[in-house]
Amino acid sequence: MQNKRLFSIFGIVFIDLLGFGLILPLLPYYADEYGATPAVVGLLTASYAAAQLIGAPLLGRLSDRYGRRPVLLVSIFGTMAGFLLLGLAEPLGTVLAQAISGTTSSIMLTNAIIIAILFMSRIIDGLTGGNISVAQAYITDITDEQNRARGLGLIGAAFGLGFILGPAIGGILSNWGYAAPAFLAAGLATINLITVYLYLPESLTLEQRASLASRERPRFSLGTLWNALNRPGVGPLLHVRFFFGLAFATFQTIFPLFALYRLNLNAQETGFVLAYVGILVALVQGVGIGKLTSRFREVNLIFASAIIMTISLLAWAFTPNLIVLLIVLMPLSFAGGTLNTVLNSTLTKSVASEEVGGTLGLSASLESLTRVIAPSMGGFLLGALGTWAPGVASVILMIWATLFTKRRILGNPDIAPQTQQDEPANISTMDLTPKKVENHELPQP
Repeated sequence: MQNKRLFSIFGIVFIDLLGFGLILPLLPYYADEYGATPAVVGLLTASYAAAQLIGAPLLGRLSDRYGRRPVLLVSIFGTMAGFLLLGLAEPLGTVLAQAISGTTSSIMLTNAIIIAILFMSRIIDGLTGGNISVAQAYITDITDEQNRARGLGLIGAAFGLGFILGPAIGGILSNWGYAAPAFLAAGLATINLITVYLYLPESLTLEQRASLASRERPRFSLGTLWNALNRPGVGPLLHVRFFFGLAFATFQTIFPLFALYRLNLNAQETGFVLAYVGILVALVQGVGIGKLTSRFREVNLIFASAIIMTISLLAWAFTPNLIVLLIVLMPLSFAGGTLNTVLNSTLTKSVASEEVGGTLGLSASLESLTRVIAPSMGGFLLGALGTWAPGVASVILMIWATLFTKRRILGNPDIAPQTQQDEPANISTMDLTPKKVENHELPQP
């Protein structure tokens, strides 16, 4: 029974991420077709992240109070509705424009309404798209400490597989119009909805719900952040997490715009490139991290990866063609995958065991903020200065992160003490209770 539920959750997360990956490379092309500027496309991407920043913790709290199953059903329905709205943006926008202005309407008005519908679709999906944290909590409910890592590892595998296949399939479907991937994503969400309704039982008893609902939960606030940043072990790592996160999120969220305006790639080509990046990151996190952390101290890996990331982002900013881009993406993916994993691993080794969940939640909240700031900033810079500007801005951020790492992290005795440092980094083995995973962040388009 437990294995059946674990693989049901795997299927739910995989289909969810596959649908998300279908849309990832297409949104800038979709919006550009209706006259959206790079700055508007950046805001469109940021709207999803901002809505998710509000919705994900709320879904976690609701799942504690009312159960995992009903919250999964509601959240998946919201995702389905968001994708349907995305696919129907053009006909709905045309009808609304005609209703407002009469039998005929201007192209400018029609395009403005279509873009507004695109914003609405992403906000709806963002508010309800935090169900991965609920899926993690479900796994935590049905596993013990011995097999929890395996269960959470299935979610990681679903993430990777969804992000490898999704952009490639979405790119191919774009040959039949940008609405086609949205309708397929809506269809996948419908399959998810039926699967949960028919095959996934509730994981919490009434007594467990009452207990979880009465718990005091850590809140993300400026005071909490300030206190964490002033701690000698945690503060420097969170500082680097924020600046690296802002630089890397700028690359991730602006890349489709960069591909469109700098390299003139179509949606299919961009989808294949993103699938290539997904394979590289999966290799780094699935194979490379274990070998690296068994040979090198994690703080040294942070410093070396920050240097590689800085150089790679500079090369990305001035990439002249697709061949050079594919070469540049190899070290960039290696550095990004390493930093994402090792920073969190080092954080958990720099605090007491009872602080791990709260510290990871704070790290995830900071990363969520970067995904609100980065696309807005990157879209504005690309539109105002040129395709090179987001990359150069990311380089400046990483130069600061690299110098800060050298000054405040290397040799800092409060960061990952040597007695713990010899343990291999493995984020999936952390003790993640429902309380601790509720702020987990999803990847953003």
